[in-house]
Amino acid sequence: MHILVLGAGGQVGQELQRLASQSAEQWTFFDRQTLDLSKIDAIRPAICKARPDVIINCAAYTAVDKAEEERESADLINHLAVAELARAAQELDACLIHISTDYVFDGKHYRPYRPGDQTNPQGQYGATKLAGERAFIDSGAKGIIVRTSWVYSAFGKNFVGTMLRLGSEKDHLNVVADQIGSPTWAKDLAVALIAVAQSPALSQQRATIYHYSNAGVCSWYDFATCIMQRSGKACVIHPIPSEAFPTPAKRPHFSVLDCREIEKDFYVLRPHWLDSLNRALAEYTH
Repeated sequence: MHILVLGAGGQVGQELQRLASQSAEQWTFFDRQTLDLSKIDAIRPAICKARPDVIINCAAYTAVDKAEEERESADLINHLAVAELARAAQELDACLIHISTDYVFDGKHYRPYRPGDQTNPQGQYGATKLAGERAFIDSGAKGIIVRTSWVYSAFGKNFVGTMLRLGSEKDHLNVVADQIGSPTWAKDLAVALIAVAQSPALSQQRATIYHYSNAGVCSWYDFATCIMQRSGKACVIHPIPSEAFPTPAKRPHFSVLDCREIEKDFYVLRPHWLDSLNRALAEYTH
């Protein structure tokens, strides 16, 4: 089986590269330099030339606040490029695994969001990601959409890396305490994506939506506190409400994802976020 990964330079893409050597599949990795998804006309020729059996799309415009002013740029990567990927997958009879986000929800629920729950993105990032989901669904291509949340790794910019840096520079930090979700270590997500790609059940799906995050629930304040404690930082974290830290794009106050369907259909593992944080922090120190 030939697996093509797009967005190979991102957090999940880099974890997939590290794990690829442990599997028997043939892998091809495209980063932004190899295939720039903002060049829409280049997408289908590149995909058709590679002729993968499975495409894992990790590429995205993820600058949540900048997307409020750069809607066209976000839409190009998160929506229009996904539509082209889905068309290419359909032409090749390949399966597409597309990563999406908890930001398609408005955060007004008080139970974990199920894949079929009503979407209502509160910002342009979530809106463009939702448009990408719908383009994939409308294409009729085989594969699945995997919504995830609060992704972090030792690669790139993310909450854990930021907290570790600030924790070394400051004695005190204010962190939002009224936004609730589930952190996701990119390595755990990558392991799950490989399990999905290898599963015979994948080819039976037509843009089916699934959710994946680490198990357990916390606030950003809880997450930051654990990062400091478990990394040995003396920095004290103070809880604040979202109103005290205004951002151009609204964040969902509650975005816990119900992940039972992907566990049931693909037998993926979901370690608790605290256990994964411990393992991830060991990588930050090396």
